Amino acid sequence: MSANKHSLVIVGFGGMGSYHSKLIKDNSRLEVTGTFDLLEDRRKASVEAGYTSYSSFDQVLADPSVEVILIATPNDVHKDIAVSALRAGKHVICEKPVAMNSQEFEEMIAVSKETGRTLMVNQNRRWDEDFLVIKEMHAKGTIGELFQIESRVHGANGIPGDWRHLEAHGGGMLLDWGVHLLDQLLYLIDSKISSVSSRLSFILGDEVDDGFEAYLHFENGVTATVEVGTTNFIQLPRWYVKGIEGTAIIEDWSLAGKVVTRNHDSVKVEPKPIKAGVGLTKTMAPPSEGATITEALPAPYKMSSGFYDNFADVIEGTAEPIVKNTEALRVLKLIEAIFESSRSKQAVTDFDTYESLVLN
Repeated sequence: MSANKHSLVIVGFGGMGSYHSKLIKDNSRLEVTGTFDLLEDRRKASVEAGYTSYSSFDQVLADPSVEVILIATPNDVHKDIAVSALRAGKHVICEKPVAMNSQEFEEMIAVSKETGRTLMVNQNRRWDEDFLVIKEMHAKGTIGELFQIESRVHGANGIPGDWRHLEAHGGGMLLDWGVHLLDQLLYLIDSKISSVSSRLSFILGDEVDDGFEAYLHFENGVTATVEVGTTNFIQLPRWYVKGIEGTAIIEDWSLAGKVVTRNHDSVKVEPKPIKAGVGLTKTMAPPSEGATITEALPAPYKMSSGFYDNFADVIEGTAEPIVKNTEALRVLKLIEAIFESSRSKQAVTDFDTYESLVLN
């Protein structure tokens, strides 16, 4: 291990664990020195990648050279692995969702405080460029004050993998993709939630949701639609955002899209009626010529640090975490409200019990 790097062991060397190892190779602060996985083919892949393959998790915990444990396992074992690692004096990075429910995560936070070790959740999609474009527009008022946000991810391949089909392992799309979109939304909107209603989809016959729709109302008047689908052969835009001065659309992760805003310098002209179906309408006619300005999407918002560098700063005591545990806990509690709304077929409005976590 390099003398100026923090030694990190990945627990769970599957798709996400090996992906982390590739990203961390380019990091000047952290170094992957080993892995632990129950499956022999993954242990072999770890050795071939040049890492130490530990024979047991206890061996990882007992190694004094290991400073950080990164958890990339199925969701149901996150808590036990994290608690054991923290009590062994290790710092912890945990894949999302950090726990099966908010109570588990509260226990993990308590152990982190008790041991003085850092626990951070890898909510990595706060760094997605499509989200950072929306964050930049919100920060700069590009389309005026936002009042409606639609955030979606769509696919047509069903639920991926094996354990994600199983409730006992924390499968389903709300815990898989929903946790990302909800984290982005709550990171963007500085307001308490007043209500949420939702519908989970079980079209594919799995015991867990293959998609969902959630409708959120914030106390500041912003409304949001968050949708994840795995049976969508035609995708809707990744983002559709309305402000009092314009509208923005981002089609996909390639950042195809545009911004259309009101042109205050134009002379107001009544729109001409158009034929729509078998009738006429002025309401739905396009704006008169020159009434709007169409522009390219702005450059993404600049984050102060990447996730791994921020984590290194935090364990060195020089920065606050960009992904705060109170924020991750708020997302988990929102997910629980979405599950409850879908079960009860009613809106959930009692958010006072946890909104003070972040916003008071």
